[in-house]
Amino acid sequence: MLNKKVLIGICGGIAAYKTLPLIRLFRKSECEVKVIATKNALSFVTPLTIETLSNNKLYTDMFENPVNRSTEHISLAQWADIVIVAPATANIIGKLANGIADDALSTTLLACKKPIYIAPAMNVNMYKHPAVQRNIDTLRQFNYNIIAPESGMLACNIEGIGRMPKPETIFNIISETFTSSETSNKKKALVTAGPTYEPIDAVRFIGNRSSGLMGFSLAEVLAEKGFEVDLITGQTHLTTSNKHINRINVNTAEEMLQMCLKHFSKADITIMSAAVADYTLEKKLSKKIKKENTPLTLNLKPTVDILKTLASQKTENQILIGFALETDNELNNAKQKLHSKNLDFIVLNSLNDKGAGFGTSTNKITLIDKHENITEFSLKSKQEVAADIILAVLKG
Repeated sequence: MLNKKVLIGICGGIAAYKTLPLIRLFRKSECEVKVIATKNALSFVTPLTIETLSNNKLYTDMFENPVNRSTEHISLAQWADIVIVAPATANIIGKLANGIADDALSTTLLACKKPIYIAPAMNVNMYKHPAVQRNIDTLRQFNYNIIAPESGMLACNIEGIGRMPKPETIFNIISETFTSSETSNKKKALVTAGPTYEPIDAVRFIGNRSSGLMGFSLAEVLAEKGFEVDLITGQTHLTTSNKHINRINVNTAEEMLQMCLKHFSKADITIMSAAVADYTLEKKLSKKIKKENTPLTLNLKPTVDILKTLASQKTENQILIGFALETDNELNNAKQKLHSKNLDFIVLNSLNDKGAGFGTSTNKITLIDKHENITEFSLKSKQEVAADIILAVLKG
């Protein structure tokens, strides 16, 4: 049983009807539930229904009782162990991202320091609007937990992403995440991200187009779930927002190898998402190579296989996850890598999938465990993909 104090915020969207069984699920899990609804939400669900299911007074207007001088939004923010906003409209997301507090729900949320879960639900075009996506990314940076919407037929009779997940899905995500963060006791995680740069001379290098976004997203999700994360990253413009992420900058494959060897033994979970160079120069030149009118030959040698090296040192209690970026025979190649390198999971990307791979904000993955159980996911933002991966890994 979860047995927590749960504060639920309901916004004005058609998906508000799904929040009613969500209230019931938390009550069945021996939670005390209080609800704040926006005025527009009450066009979709009634106060009597909410109060009957929650067995508590509904909060909707900060000034409905002028006799009561208490700052109710502050007391609710302090009372709750967990806060969920479902459905979360573009309006409330925009308010939170920009520090606007003009009703009972937005003032309570801005005053709350407890874990807050946001379940966006809206028209697909609204959800994909750059301003809405920017605001959602801002909330992630503020350590809000975003429960990604699902794809399907929307209330406006348009097919696309924007549906609020089923109440059972939201309840399970919150229950498992909250339990995991309590029981993890600051377990350790190691994540690699970004490219490695192998120098040719004083100014040139061999590299790739990896942005590091997938690895950084994984690190943020793990930190949200109570892990202390060592993030070993190649050069990238990205920054971290969670204080439980220890960022370690490297340039070359050799530097990444040494840092991984230093931190791997302490890690309960290791996710190798960096795009490590397969080859490096046999001889690096300290000066710039002058351009000549003759062909230039570079002698390359293989870099050390970091993933395989770590796998050879893995203990029974450690979980090791690798990535496979493939262009052909994808599934078989991924399975071969899974077994040959003694991994617990492998995340398959295909460059044949539009919107996946390097230099994109989205990814489409297939997750394969060591028993060859296969789970395919739709195209999602890399932050959502990271949440899917971590949830699957923690469930085992």
